[in-house]
Amino acid sequence: MTFMKGGELIAEFLVSEGVPYVFGLCGHGNVGMLDPLYDRRDEITLISPRHEQTAGHMADAYFRVAHRPVATLTSCGPGSANLVMATACAQADSSGFLAITGNVATGQFNRAPFQETYRLNGGDFPAVMRPYVKRCFQTTRVDMLPLALRQGLALVTAGRPGPVQIDVPYNVFQEADEVEVPATDGAAVSWRPGAAPEDVAKAADLLLGAKRPLIFAGHGMTLSEAGPELTALVERFSIPVVNSPNGMGTLDMTHPLALGFIGRNGAYPANQAGRRCDVLLTIGARFDDRSASSWLKGYSWNIPPTRLIHVDIDSDEIGRNYPVALGIVADARTFLGQLMDELERRAEWKGERLVPWHGAIEDWGAEWEAYVRPNFAVSGSPLRPEAVVGGLQGVLPEDAILSLDSGVHHNWFMQFWKPRRPQRMLNSWGFSSMGFGVSGILGAKLAAPDVPCVSVCGDGGFSMTPHVLATAVEYDIAAVWVVWNNFAWGAIRDIQYGLYNGREIGTGFYAGDDKQPYNPDFAAMARSYGVEGIQVTHSDQFADALAHALDLGKPCLLDVHVDADVRPTATGTWQLPPTPYGEPTFGKPYVPG
Repeated sequence: MTFMKGGELIAEFLVSEGVPYVFGLCGHGNVGMLDPLYDRRDEITLISPRHEQTAGHMADAYFRVAHRPVATLTSCGPGSANLVMATACAQADSSGFLAITGNVATGQFNRAPFQETYRLNGGDFPAVMRPYVKRCFQTTRVDMLPLALRQGLALVTAGRPGPVQIDVPYNVFQEADEVEVPATDGAAVSWRPGAAPEDVAKAADLLLGAKRPLIFAGHGMTLSEAGPELTALVERFSIPVVNSPNGMGTLDMTHPLALGFIGRNGAYPANQAGRRCDVLLTIGARFDDRSASSWLKGYSWNIPPTRLIHVDIDSDEIGRNYPVALGIVADARTFLGQLMDELERRAEWKGERLVPWHGAIEDWGAEWEAYVRPNFAVSGSPLRPEAVVGGLQGVLPEDAILSLDSGVHHNWFMQFWKPRRPQRMLNSWGFSSMGFGVSGILGAKLAAPDVPCVSVCGDGGFSMTPHVLATAVEYDIAAVWVVWNNFAWGAIRDIQYGLYNGREIGTGFYAGDDKQPYNPDFAAMARSYGVEGIQVTHSDQFADALAHALDLGKPCLLDVHVDADVRPTATGTWQLPPTPYGEPTFGKPYVPG
């Protein structure tokens, strides 16, 4: 037992657990934590961005790349309120960090001091965070910190990862008590449960009886680091794979059996396979509306009659949106190893029965390539979207990390990006928060300092968090931003055009009496921050500009003018009830029988 201040205990705990960074902003509610971090500055680094949302997105992206949690530090009132969106984003995509939030002093609870949340309960900020974290801990005494810290950090990565809040009133940072620095149980507890042998046998039975088997690999595969096991299974038993966005790269996306993202703007072969498979092995995916074409039968899936084997570490997700033939609560990597052993043990696997299935998949791929590939060679100004996707794919090495923001540009990357490794394509998918890709690339670069890290973000999303440039300069973080500049909230403008008779209000960026398209000069803005900024208005300029940005070894921004009137091809559908849904622009829905 050691006599320590609360802030000293928190700093000591983070150092002892090997947490390398705290991403946080100062405020009167957490200033008592800054001095302990100063004392340990050689062992843990405080990085202070210009907005709490950015701190949260940095922590989220760091975890997605490194699969190790870091901490955020925010003050009471608006400081921590600014963090809510980032915790919601992380929770929706099963990503985690330890959110240390300041609060007013306990002796002032329920007296309405500066920035207290008090109208329903004194010091009630945890109620604000509760929907978006795995657990809230409010530590009103120093001797409550050891248990909260031990449980909280372990919970971040336990089972399905997610953010955890430790709420610390101002006085608790400063007060002292006899305490023991806790150690988490993370190293002692296995979070890789396997399936019961009889369930593995049932899964093998279903796959052995299938003529058109398919694997749907979600973010749970990435989190379990099950890529090698998935690759071994695919190559041994020739089962094709479709992906959710955060599962992309668990199988090299250039593999002939990697069919791509499935859903509204999915790759055509993926949707065709989803519609026609007879047995679907889904691991670590939840069938959200965009990867399931709003659950409309025949557009991405036909479950049933397709028989679904649904494997997930979170029992709440199994059978949520589709009935299962077999549901299994298990870790993805553990289950794949069990399934591989079971299939190898059996003599009845006949690979030749899948020849017609593989032939159909090859035909769909050829149709799709013939339709889309010519557009990748089109040169012009402004750039076609394919020129941006193709240019990045041609210049970036296979270990590069791409962080994508919410926006119409994201649909193009869902359809055509081919990550060759997991944890290399970062998406804000479930909560789809603008600012994730813009801010998260800083955390990604800190997690992987030796690989190129590029944020592709819309002009709208970048405008929300342009202050990331200041943080990149202050802390020498060599990230690259590619601003997809189409002078609009393009994704919503396209919905407005499609559903509301071609009329538009509030979704384009205009200025002047003649309503000309308007944006600030993002390249000049970057230069004002001390970041090299380059404007790209023709496709012939893009590859050279990107290569130059990567070679700089310091922050750089490309302001890329993209044609707003070229829209991604819909191969599935998406509905916003009660408005009608659109038919695919390539391919047709299919319902058996």
